[in-house]
Amino acid sequence: MVSASAAERAYGAAARSALAALEHNLIPDAVTRRLTRLLLAQRLRHGYLPSAPLQLQQLLHFVHSLQEMPIAIETDKAKAQHYELPTTFFKLVLGRNLKYSSCYFPNESSTLEDAEVAMMELYCERAKVQDGQSILDVGCGWGSLSLHIAKKYKNCSVTGICNSTTQKAFIDEQCRENELSNVEIIVADISKFEMERSFDRIISIEMFEHMKNYKSLLKKISKWMKEDSLLFVHYFCHKTFAYHFEDNNDDDWITRYFFTGGTMPSANLLLYFQEDVSVVNHWLVSGTHYARTSEGWLKRMDRNITSIRPIFEETYGNESTTKWIAYWRTFFIAVAELFAYNNGDEWMVAHYLFRKK
Repeated sequence: MVSASAAERAYGAAARSALAALEHNLIPDAVTRRLTRLLLAQRLRHGYLPSAPLQLQQLLHFVHSLQEMPIAIETDKAKAQHYELPTTFFKLVLGRNLKYSSCYFPNESSTLEDAEVAMMELYCERAKVQDGQSILDVGCGWGSLSLHIAKKYKNCSVTGICNSTTQKAFIDEQCRENELSNVEIIVADISKFEMERSFDRIISIEMFEHMKNYKSLLKKISKWMKEDSLLFVHYFCHKTFAYHFEDNNDDDWITRYFFTGGTMPSANLLLYFQEDVSVVNHWLVSGTHYARTSEGWLKRMDRNITSIRPIFEETYGNESTTKWIAYWRTFFIAVAELFAYNNGDEWMVAHYLFRKK
């Protein structure tokens, strides 16, 4: 009989062997997808508990543990993993608007650009954005939503907060090209940033997944809300349980290289943090939309690989280029498989609308 420790050592050796093969781009996509689905099934076996009371107890334990943590951890690592890569790479992989988050596909024939715009229109509708409002886009990325609002609502003043100088440079350039004078971009770590301003609407798209202490974060954001302000939040999530992305397994390279310090919230997690804001509405968006988004990114990466290779050579070095091409492709595959699991009904996107309390 094989001991548990021997089995763990064998598993660790197999994981390291698979990682070595991945680094040399030797694992076929079909195998990567199959292995990803097996790991996701394992995650579900650990995540789902035998009874509803135990499930709730686990979630409440997670809620209370977050309140003992800082607003965010490992922010510099997370920034380096994504947001300080040359924008030229993301221009070749993302859609025209550089929306680095889930898009929304109204129908089967929708393109990635269609889906980018459709999701941003959905944000504006659900956040009740109107012309003439002051808008704060917290965690604005490459400014897809900030620029969309600034172009569509000419009398809105839009302030975006990002944690990357390369992202600010890109947005500023877009403002010059489109002759937009109603956009201001601030580079800051949101967990430490303070300001004495208030806004009609605050919108946050896929930033909360990089955070931990939602009580402190929402308290901070509420100070930037006027009495009649609304806060709109989009985050990806699991429908039932929440967990941390933890870099403690040999095979957990996605956490190590792409999502250090991250959180997978549950769909209802923010309902437990209403000390300073109160929920007005709550929606769920099928994970199939995110799966199609990531499949679109993967196709564009493959189509533009000749142009991407020199970017990676400059960023990661010649010796690591093949490895990082394999890593980024596998990352997009893993994201697609995650959100496609169980036809998009396990991992998905949650939208929240809050008012100031």
